[in-house]
Amino acid sequence: MKKWKKALLILGGVAVVAGIVYASVTMTRKGTVTVQTGKVIRQDLTSVVTASGEIKPLNYTNVSATAYGKITDILVKEGDRVRKGQMLAKLESIQPGADVEAQQANLSAGEAEAAAAEAAARSSEAALRTAQADLVRSKAELEKAGLEYERAESLFKDQLISKSQYDTTRAAHEVAKAVVEQAEARVVQTRAQLEQAKSQLQTARTRLGQYGATLTRLNDVLNKFSFVAPLDGMVTNLPVHVGENMVMGIQNSPGSLLMTIADMSVITSEVKVDETDIVNVRIGQSAEVTIDAIPNKTFKGKVTEIGNSAIIRSTGLASSQSTTSSQEAKDFKVVVTLVEPPDNLRPGLSSTAKIQTANKTNAMTIPIQALTIRQKAELEEPKKGGTALAAAPDAKQREKEKEGKKEIQGVFAIRTRKALFVPVETGITGTTDIEVTSGLKEGDEIVTGSYKVLRTIRNNADVEIDNKAPKKTEDEKK
Repeated sequence: MKKWKKALLILGGVAVVAGIVYASVTMTRKGTVTVQTGKVIRQDLTSVVTASGEIKPLNYTNVSATAYGKITDILVKEGDRVRKGQMLAKLESIQPGADVEAQQANLSAGEAEAAAAEAAARSSEAALRTAQADLVRSKAELEKAGLEYERAESLFKDQLISKSQYDTTRAAHEVAKAVVEQAEARVVQTRAQLEQAKSQLQTARTRLGQYGATLTRLNDVLNKFSFVAPLDGMVTNLPVHVGENMVMGIQNSPGSLLMTIADMSVITSEVKVDETDIVNVRIGQSAEVTIDAIPNKTFKGKVTEIGNSAIIRSTGLASSQSTTSSQEAKDFKVVVTLVEPPDNLRPGLSSTAKIQTANKTNAMTIPIQALTIRQKAELEEPKKGGTALAAAPDAKQREKEKEGKKEIQGVFAIRTRKALFVPVETGITGTTDIEVTSGLKEGDEIVTGSYKVLRTIRNNADVEIDNKAPKKTEDEKK
């Protein structure tokens, strides 16, 4: 046989052997899943709740119209700092001002009337005291005259005095009685005059009180035409101009907004936290706040207020204000107070708060994407040979089916080139990792990807580990 023929036979044999080996390897690797893996490691873990909102001062107030009228003066401009009680603006107030002046005149007249009535009452009291003193004196003189009359009558009976002396003494006694009666009548008359003066004084004082109450009401009406700062702060919004008409608010209809005064000494980030995260948020927790208008800078803060009412995300209304039940997504208001806010902050700036809800030192963690859910029936080994279908499932079988649909949380751990589903219990969740409290130990290798593999991989499946970085497509390179 020629050499070239022999060489061809050898090459053909090698090719056949290679084909057999390749076919054998291919058959062996059939059903093997290519996975990406990671390790169970220990690290410090921080659980964070992220929410968006806007910058707001802790204390602010909207100064709204409290009367109908035209703006005649605006004494501040937007951005000005004001002090509590400082005059801000005035409305046209001719009529209420005239009403106040007229009532002040009535009050002055009422005060004069009350003063005159009080003087008359004092005079009547003095006259009554004088009349009462005269009555006491008259009674004393009557008593004296009576004694003299009794003595004179006794002497006259004994004929020790003359008839003229007796008559004189008797006449003096009668005069004394008349004087007492006159004094008593004067006391009664003076007392009546005093009661009348007191009544007039009471009437004058009542009228004076009415004048004062009316003046207070009219002054209150007049004050509604002037606006003063309710607190120390900055004018952050001034949407009106001199000459515009202000309208008071009525039920279910807000009034005209004059301006907004904000206390910029305490700045907050008011954010909306998803209802699934609000249970982990507590007063006093630390937070980091970023503001879109101030990039690449983070501000420290603390949670100072947590809302109790859920806010419907689509409408912005509290769920308690809704007349119908809703399954829409809901948020809760959370206020984060900034520790050292910059001076250039303005209300309404968009902000994002990252609230640290829990911290763990040296926690055993896995990547979040490694965590998956399987039904209990999916983890059981299929029975060989199959079973005959029953005509109708009995209660025991239905209970078994229900138990088989029970979901179990776990990860796929690598055990001798196989992916074995291991149930785990978890703790706090970080940004990219989650704490594992049971089921794994440090250093265990687990399946972390791809996402499609984690969704479809079966328990106890053969795996091939490929942790190389995926190649970028042409579009990704561009």
